[in-house]
Amino acid sequence: MTQQAEPAVTAPPAPGPKQSDGRTSQRPLALRLLARPEVGVFLGAAAVYVFFLIAAPPVREGSAMSTILYQSSTIGIMALPVALLMIGGEFDLSAGVAVITSALTASMLAYQLTLNVWAGVFAALIVSLAIGFFNGWMVVKTGLPSFLVTLGSFLILQGVNLAVTKLVTTNVATDDISSMDGFDQAKKIFASSFQVGGVTVKITIVYWLVFAALATWVLLRTKYGNWIFAVGGNKDSARAVGVPVTFTKISLFMLVGFGAWFVGMHQLFTFNTVQSGEGVGQELIYIAAAVIGGCLLTGGYGSAIGPVFGAFMFGMVNQGIVFAGWNPDWFKAFLGVMLLGAVLINLWVRQSATRR
Repeated sequence: MTQQAEPAVTAPPAPGPKQSDGRTSQRPLALRLLARPEVGVFLGAAAVYVFFLIAAPPVREGSAMSTILYQSSTIGIMALPVALLMIGGEFDLSAGVAVITSALTASMLAYQLTLNVWAGVFAALIVSLAIGFFNGWMVVKTGLPSFLVTLGSFLILQGVNLAVTKLVTTNVATDDISSMDGFDQAKKIFASSFQVGGVTVKITIVYWLVFAALATWVLLRTKYGNWIFAVGGNKDSARAVGVPVTFTKISLFMLVGFGAWFVGMHQLFTFNTVQSGEGVGQELIYIAAAVIGGCLLTGGYGSAIGPVFGAFMFGMVNQGIVFAGWNPDWFKAFLGVMLLGAVLINLWVRQSATRR
């Protein structure tokens, strides 16, 4: 009779150090902060601000800072929807001339038909949203790059702005609408100012910050914000999981149209008239502010706060050069250097933040 051998009992191995695949390891706080797209541009904006505080003493005055913030706000209001569009994987080259198209529509419609200026304001809103819808619909339905579609829109609007203005007014600028019904009410909404501690503050600064807070909430706290990141990252994968890609992209282009309308109304009710040839080149400023703010041209990455600091840098440089008494011809060169520097810094920041 044989005895059955009892199985050997072995003690479990002593627990060793927990293995990590690199994805769940706790990174240092500094690297986690650098992973935020707005941190790099915040540091850059702070550096530019300190530089001009030293180089241009008038910047230290409250009135000068109000002027800088106003200059930044007129760029920043448009840079916000442009940034959201870029996060969604597209960009709009017609944004600059679309601002002028909006202002021209409101001015000429109200003046030539002797209507209340609010009729022109609402008509301009419809036109601006329609331009955004057309751009988005063309991009989605044809599959053409947004660069080509919006470049075509840019050329069309530029030509229409000049030709229609000359045809209607026999001039390159619209007529003065400051004496028309509804002008004062519209000016209070789009181009008013108020006093804070003896310093005049333009209403656009308030709108700029409110729009930035709203855009940040949309991106970080809503389903629509998730859709924007999804379609910008990979639209085919986003569509496969039920994201309404067509609606998201078209609505983003229409949001740029809304921004163009708002800034156009501000310009109209600030200067009472509009030059039909303006706006060319501003689209590059809006895109650059978004890129400096951490948004990628490839989409799927960025924030709404970053472009706020990007626009501030533009306003700071634009007015800082004047306050420092330098030759303003160097402004664009300064901006080009700043743009390239910001792109390189953002690249280094992302690589440092994702390095294991």
